Amino acid sequence: MSTVRTTRPGAAHRLAALVEDALGGPLPVRLRAWDGTETGPADGPVVVVRSRRALRRLLWQPGELGLAQAYVTGELDVDGDLADGLRRMWAATRERRLHPPRPGLTDRVRAAGTAVRLGAVGPRPATPAAQARLRGGLHTRSRDRAAVSHHYDLSNDFYRLLLDETMAYSCGVWADEDTDAEGSAADAQRAKLELICRKLGLTSGVRLLDVGCGWGSLTLYAAERHKAQVTAVTLAKEQAAYVREQVRERGLEHRVEVICQDYRDITGGDYDAVSTVEMGEHVGDAEYPAFAAALHRLVRPRGRVLVQQMSRGRNAPGGGAFIEAYIAPDMHMRPLGETVQLLEDAGLEVRHTESLREHYVRTVTAWEHTLERRRDEFVALVGEETARVWRLYLVGGALAFEQRRMGVDQILSVRPTAGGVSGMPATPGEWYERTARP
Repeated sequence: MSTVRTTRPGAAHRLAALVEDALGGPLPVRLRAWDGTETGPADGPVVVVRSRRALRRLLWQPGELGLAQAYVTGELDVDGDLADGLRRMWAATRERRLHPPRPGLTDRVRAAGTAVRLGAVGPRPATPAAQARLRGGLHTRSRDRAAVSHHYDLSNDFYRLLLDETMAYSCGVWADEDTDAEGSAADAQRAKLELICRKLGLTSGVRLLDVGCGWGSLTLYAAERHKAQVTAVTLAKEQAAYVREQVRERGLEHRVEVICQDYRDITGGDYDAVSTVEMGEHVGDAEYPAFAAALHRLVRPRGRVLVQQMSRGRNAPGGGAFIEAYIAPDMHMRPLGETVQLLEDAGLEVRHTESLREHYVRTVTAWEHTLERRRDEFVALVGEETARVWRLYLVGGALAFEQRRMGVDQILSVRPTAGGVSGMPATPGEWYERTARP
């Protein structure tokens, strides 16, 4: 009497069935489980579930955050091009009408049953150390200080390694249109800094307030190249220390003052120009009208205000669960038009807006290439977990700008006089003359 043997499905096949139910369609990437079994398309990157702990983590924290936690801990990985894997997922969502996994009660019960059969049930895994842990009311001074510190006080050595010599941690302006050309990240940042200085009309002796100055790229450039008198403000202690060191080394003490404080505590006013480069995203939605009012108060009549700021639709104004937990807690983005309205409601007259979205794809890609090229140095400096956080952040960020899920814009406004005089030039053509190599 012969015995018919049935092959039990491997872990990969059981997991794939769960994922396909959650997505509402077939897997767009291949899946490999800890037992060596594989399923899914034969070409392209392979999502590797290295440990049962990854499934347990998803049971306790379903959705994007659970996936991110599994990735940063190494319990889940991608064998191949991470950007290609993420791009395939987004393409499948768009073209095959798949939906992001938002498991309901039935899905969770089914997942729990599968987890039992796979031996993945257990206590809740510990939250990764790299995840932010903020306390207190949203956008209170103490919580904002902690949120800024989580991201920007990672260490000056880390950002020196990641960024180019300008230490500009914002979108650059790339001179050529060839997206395959490597170009120079430093040249792109200097072109951006020169463009901002021209839009603000900086000349010798002009008083500039740089709100959220970062590591001082604009502050130092404006003081050295345009002889401006700059007050630089940051909430991050590591940044303030770095900018002060650079001011001393470059002999700019007579032109630059560095203040470590909350923008809400800035006193005085009557500045000729105010800049805030990719800082407004951290202000908060409810607080933005007061922020815009502060920009209006701090600049003199006929003075200019330049806001460079990321934008996003209403579906994920904070950037999503991963960004909010690991990169920029409490961040809020909105469509460009809403920011323009808020600035004009505060009494500023918006005179010019410019999208830099494609430029940010190249900027973030340059940072990601640096991270990959010098990965061992990053791991030695901040550890494997943080290095993985930043890899996911940069690869995903470049795709978000590429696919128009995020944008970034320069918004130039002016505070008109009571009689409506703006002092703006009739045409801005000179802004763009040889900005790549000033």
